[in-house]
Amino acid sequence: MPDTTTMRAAVLSAPQTITVSELPKKEPGEGQVRVRLEGCGVCASNLGPWSGPEWLQYPGEPGGMGHEGWGTIEAVGPGVEGLAVGDRIAALSYNSYASHDLADADKVVKLPEALAGQPFPGEPLGCAFNIFRRADIKAGQTVAIVGIGFLGALLTRLATDAGARVIAISRRHYSLEVAREFGATETIPMTDHHKIIEQVKELTGGKFCERVIEAVGKQWPLDLAGELTAERGKLIVAGYHQDGPRTVNMWLWNWRGIDVINAHERDPQVYMDGIREAVDAVASGRLDPSPLYTHRYKLDELAQALDATRDRPMGFLKAIIEP
Repeated sequence: MPDTTTMRAAVLSAPQTITVSELPKKEPGEGQVRVRLEGCGVCASNLGPWSGPEWLQYPGEPGGMGHEGWGTIEAVGPGVEGLAVGDRIAALSYNSYASHDLADADKVVKLPEALAGQPFPGEPLGCAFNIFRRADIKAGQTVAIVGIGFLGALLTRLATDAGARVIAISRRHYSLEVAREFGATETIPMTDHHKIIEQVKELTGGKFCERVIEAVGKQWPLDLAGELTAERGKLIVAGYHQDGPRTVNMWLWNWRGIDVINAHERDPQVYMDGIREAVDAVASGRLDPSPLYTHRYKLDELAQALDATRDRPMGFLKAIIEP
């Protein structure tokens, strides 16, 4: 018979080195549940720790870096109400590169029957809805989205459904094809800085875009996003800028009266609000993220999944780890 007292977890044991360990399952504490994971999305924010920065200590926590998990509740701790063993949920927990993880009961969202069998990395899906809310996109606006990965594609669909015209800008032709499928009206290869500016200027009659979402997390896309933002427009920083300080063209931002919004949330309850919105949207059929889950790996292949997230081979948008 299989051992039901142990679990498997991936550990960042050295720079760009993953080991998978077997260890005892933890019992859920007060207000916690234990989740038997079905999967966990791979986030680009993992690439900083994966690269081996000097400040990071090794080994990391078992399952560490994984924060996009979903699965089934296997055990319920004291004081938990409204959740039961067998409930399928998405969790905002942080050690989900594993077969099991513990989550606070107020950081899980039940998944309805309509989502049975579907992957549901709640954190990035919720992130898209929170960014969209902060962007304040309205019908009739022109929205440029700089960077079409998983997040950029979702935002393309949400903006299009809101009645906006979306100009998608990305360095990969595959990503631009996805943007078209998700509703973008125009697509522009991200090659020549000044050529892109001129193209967007022409497409907008010289006004540029009421909303621009930067979804890359690098200096050049941030520079470009500012140039594409109209007077009194909003520049929404959705990219995760984790590799050092940035410079900004404050003269341009000031002259155009641009509102600059950092759309990263740090309040867990706001994250949960976004995840609930995402559950409703996907369950109702209003949003279908399934084409964006392009690559699947087993837990023992996490290193390959992280490399693919960094290198973005042809056809790559989002990797999922399955225990």
